[in-house]
Amino acid sequence: MSQQELLKKVVRVLEDARIDYMLTGSLVSSLQGEPRLTHDIDVVVALQKTDARKVVEAFSAPDFYVDEKSVVDAIERRSQFNILSVEGGDKIDFWLLTDDPFDLSRFARKQNEEVFGTQIKVSRPEDTILVKLRWAKLSGGSEKQFGDALRVYEVQKGDLDLDYLNSWAARLDIESLWRRIQKEAV
Repeated sequence: MSQQELLKKVVRVLEDARIDYMLTGSLVSSLQGEPRLTHDIDVVVALQKTDARKVVEAFSAPDFYVDEKSVVDAIERRSQFNILSVEGGDKIDFWLLTDDPFDLSRFARKQNEEVFGTQIKVSRPEDTILVKLRWAKLSGGSEKQFGDALRVYEVQKGDLDLDYLNSWAARLDIESLWRRIQKEAV
């Protein structure tokens, strides 16, 4: 199964189960900025314990590997779990929506976009930039994360909500990285 087909399956499963979601991560930064190869599909989900079985059944063996206990544990801890596509080796990282103010803000701001011919709920460019900068900081200065954020900024610059970006950069303590992006952008 190609990554495009896998993404469509993920969206179909979540929508059929009425699980609210938002596509994020490197796939989205590739759509909003500069395309790059990634084998991960990152999805923020508002998943409840009662949804665990639906997810596990939708991504069952032999095509997928998923551990039901890890799904339930992630839901209880509001953390993350992943599912592996056995055939293609692609990984789906499901990040549970938390009550963190930034998580709630970016989830509420998601937008519908056509991706590979399918309507998908996607992180807004401002939130993609902020998440990538936060990951860059948490990972000790990852240039890959910073570069993703920079490319999204460069492509989307004319349409970005700078007040939102400035406010959240301060609240997330990533102002120096945010200033660096504005300085380095072409």
